[in-house]
Amino acid sequence: MRSEPILALAQTMKLDSGDTAWMLTASMLVLLMTIPGLALFYGGMVRAKNLLSVLMQCFAITALVTVLWVAYGYSIAFDTAGMAAGTTNVHSFVGGFGRAMLAGLAPGSLYNTVPEAVFVMFQMTFAIITPALIVGAIAERMKFSALLWFTALWFTLAYLPVAHMVWSGPGSLLGDLGVLDFAGGTVVHINAGIAGLVACLVIGKRRGYPNVPMPPHNLGYTLVGASMLWLGWFGFNAGSAVAANGSAAMAMLVTQVATAAAAIGWTAVEWITHRRASVLGIASGAVAGLVAVTPAAGTCGPGGALVIGVVAGVVCFFCATRLKRRFGYDDSLDVFGVHAVAGIVGALLTGPFAAAALGGFGTVDSAWVQLWIQCKGVAFTVVYSAVVTWIVLKAVALTVGLRVDEEQEMIGLDIALHEEKGYNLS
Repeated sequence: MRSEPILALAQTMKLDSGDTAWMLTASMLVLLMTIPGLALFYGGMVRAKNLLSVLMQCFAITALVTVLWVAYGYSIAFDTAGMAAGTTNVHSFVGGFGRAMLAGLAPGSLYNTVPEAVFVMFQMTFAIITPALIVGAIAERMKFSALLWFTALWFTLAYLPVAHMVWSGPGSLLGDLGVLDFAGGTVVHINAGIAGLVACLVIGKRRGYPNVPMPPHNLGYTLVGASMLWLGWFGFNAGSAVAANGSAAMAMLVTQVATAAAAIGWTAVEWITHRRASVLGIASGAVAGLVAVTPAAGTCGPGGALVIGVVAGVVCFFCATRLKRRFGYDDSLDVFGVHAVAGIVGALLTGPFAAAALGGFGTVDSAWVQLWIQCKGVAFTVVYSAVVTWIVLKAVALTVGLRVDEEQEMIGLDIALHEEKGYNLS
């Protein structure tokens, strides 16, 4: 992700129509990841009585975050006023309100070689999918009103500051530290995955879990959703070059390689362990690979992507099955087991595989030093996300309440909250 100050770039860059066309396309691809990609991926994994609730949550988050992004989100994430390289101050942690309501944005405003409006839109799609990922951890039991309040507060207090600390350029806390995160390993996946774990612990298990069977009701939806995520992720990763250039091309290639490797890695270990290969497993493995390569997409080579993918697929299989069963937490759709864990694996491996000695293309002098820097970035994100998420959840619990009642949960959220059914077969 390019991180130079926006206004300074606007004075030196000229618009490139090829870059602009690609970024328009990339923005649409990333939006496709949430609606309908993530919505179908999650929707197929819940019980039939909760299908519409998950689709509604993803759709509503898309609308809500769009409005908040325009009102103040873009400003808090990318306002660079008061920032200077090597200087740590309040602006290193969070942007100001100088760009609130997209102040100063005009058709001729540029970010690098593309209209700033395209960059605003591209980054908006990242802001949309991040809280939407958390839906999978608390599916089938959270109030719709609580979800909206949680999304607004978490977006403001967790997503925007982390995005600013990583991507806002010289003077940003994690940017100055040297943390590499090309397309959102820390900002999106670790941030959302840790929030999902905290949320499922605070809100509690679904009634009957783990004794009552709760199988996915439509794995066809899930596989279609995973396929859309795979396609959309090329916009996510290759679009983070903010140009139609060699970096975007390599990001696209390594994304494909890591995803395929992770799908094979998950399937292989599942086959060895359970003597079968499942549709849910190969879809989950592919998503793990997509997540893991995200922070490394701009700096690793194909060989590094292969390793990152295989490691992510194998590790996430055990975290989504053995680890969850061992500790008994009800992360409904494995947001922590896939997104947080693969995000951590990818963020850590980004360090060594950015080194030229391991086929990388980053400006890394020592793979071990960069690995340590990545460790610090991961640790900071984990702690920050966990603390902020807990505070937000407690605030929502004390006001509107977090969870539906027992009768509503038994009936299903589709009928109880929306008075609609996903399937009318009469």
